[in-house]
Amino acid sequence: MAVSLKVEERATRPRSLRNKLRHEGKIPAVVNGYKVESTTISIDEREFSKLLRENGANTVFAIELGGKKVNTLLRETQVDTFTHDLTHVELLSVNLTEETEAETEVTLVGEAAGVKAGGVLTQTLYTATVSATPEKLPEGIEVDISGLEIGQSISVGDLPKNADYTIVTDAEEQIAAIQEAQELPEEEEVAEGAEPEVIGESTEE
Repeated sequence: MAVSLKVEERATRPRSLRNKLRHEGKIPAVVNGYKVESTTISIDEREFSKLLRENGANTVFAIELGGKKVNTLLRETQVDTFTHDLTHVELLSVNLTEETEAETEVTLVGEAAGVKAGGVLTQTLYTATVSATPEKLPEGIEVDISGLEIGQSISVGDLPKNADYTIVTDAEEQIAAIQEAQELPEEEEVAEGAEPEVIGESTEE
């Protein structure tokens, strides 16, 4: 189900206008895609951030452009390096009946048997590309690792099929593995009876 998001169409330039929008708590944004020409808009930052927290990045956002309802997906965001505030957003207009691709987070769940036995868990894949109709895009994929033993791994191809979406990421891509814990080499013991060398001391009698 689409989530309603209020937007306002805005002028593209000048740059000072975009700075003014940010000062007013609004995010400069653009929407393009299915039956929509590239259009510059602005979004209330607090409202948008709240919707993202509550619904996730793969939510369908229903906006109004020129009196018409447009279904969109979040395509890209730009964040300030220092404040971590959103500085720009790109929305993609989509057809709800056609499949589209999106990135989704991969999360490990469960405590691996190999970790309980002293092994070390390593996760190598944190996001995966999936294909689905916009309203069925998953917010994340949970991977159960409770059965993993030392020396075993789990890959994309090992995941169960899901009727709502297809994982596009290469099936051979490794998600996580359990390895034996490596023992640190012991420091070499000083030979018994050996006297430490004093730097700068002459060896001549």
